[in-house]
Amino acid sequence: MRILVIGSGAREHSLLTTLAKDPAVDSLHVAPGNAGMDKVAKVHSVQAASGAEVTALAKEVGADLVVIGPEVPLVAGVADRLSEDGFAVFGPSAAAAQIEGSKAFAKDVMAAAGVRTAKALIVDSTADLDAALDEFGPMFVVKDDGLAAGKGVVVTDDRDAARAHAMACLEDGHPVLLESFLDGPEVSLFCLVDGETVVPLLPAQDHKRVGDGDRGPNTGGMGAYTPLPWLDDGAVDQIVDEVVAPVAKEMVARGTAFSGLLYAGLAMTSEGPSVVEFNCRFGDPETQAVLALLESPLGEALSAVAAGTLADLPPLKWRDGAAVTVVLAAENYPATPRKGDLITGASQDGLLHAGTGRNEDGELVSAGGRVLSVVGVGADLREARTQAYDILGGVRMRGGHFRTDIGQAALEGRIEVPKA
Repeated sequence: MRILVIGSGAREHSLLTTLAKDPAVDSLHVAPGNAGMDKVAKVHSVQAASGAEVTALAKEVGADLVVIGPEVPLVAGVADRLSEDGFAVFGPSAAAAQIEGSKAFAKDVMAAAGVRTAKALIVDSTADLDAALDEFGPMFVVKDDGLAAGKGVVVTDDRDAARAHAMACLEDGHPVLLESFLDGPEVSLFCLVDGETVVPLLPAQDHKRVGDGDRGPNTGGMGAYTPLPWLDDGAVDQIVDEVVAPVAKEMVARGTAFSGLLYAGLAMTSEGPSVVEFNCRFGDPETQAVLALLESPLGEALSAVAAGTLADLPPLKWRDGAAVTVVLAAENYPATPRKGDLITGASQDGLLHAGTGRNEDGELVSAGGRVLSVVGVGADLREARTQAYDILGGVRMRGGHFRTDIGQAALEGRIEVPKA
């Protein structure tokens, strides 16, 4: 099976390394890729959001399956263009990708499906902003109603900061979504979805803030771990039954059936799981941790979704133990990251490339905000954390920074789901 993966981040590098273990996969291609992917796949140059370019490349390599990693090409309709040309595609149509592309659309779907989520209000005019803010607080949640690579959300008890973020979005021509704050720890649950068929993967927890102790601005994700020792047995089934399956069914009813990876970001509140957001693709950095524990052939699972035969897929098998992802970020991330810094020690196992490139001397350098993901796997969370940070200790990059507390609160038993 020849597989073409679209994307250039650590998420796609993780997909490639996992697909390479599938005995049915004999050829891997990636576009546009990054400096670390050439060890596992043939790297091609392409505009990921161009349906014409991606389709032409799929024809050139004779792809049996195209896996679209990032949200931008999905929202742009690249999956539609590939499907029209007869390619099997893992990734939703543009219409279905609005579950991530438009927070207003997602809220409407959830309301129709009877799914718990935060109280929300769409604001599309600066004249209405102050009155809208009066309805929320003391903790303000302000979201850009569009794609923002995980950085379009501000959660703050500072009304001025909330207002400033909202004004910036509105002045850029984007409506904003004001939401009530949800208590309870967050969970990321990835589900393979084929119409109304839902197959959950392992639950994970992301660390969005840039600094230890959840301080500083939101990022695209600074690390993740799986499984979650504080999450009750049966919680995954509850999330599927109360959240993912009803949303999948509602999207079928609307004529926008979802096919691909539906990512539910949830708060485990005292009233049960409540949706913070949906994404229409694998999430980064959770993907790196989750796939590190997958024993079933990934190509078989993705192909079943693309072919509409997910209901016939054998139950997924998982390795015992735990996995931890830690992100190495460039100086000044998540603002304007510095690029071009030399990276050494990045040839170890357990390293996945994201924002990397080569300088004119062929040396590995930083080329984005989140530069590398380090994945540690162990018999338990403690061992996985130790391995991840040991690997990261061998990497050098000027100005590089990372969180030192990924999974630590869970390890120390400091995470609890509030009781009703």
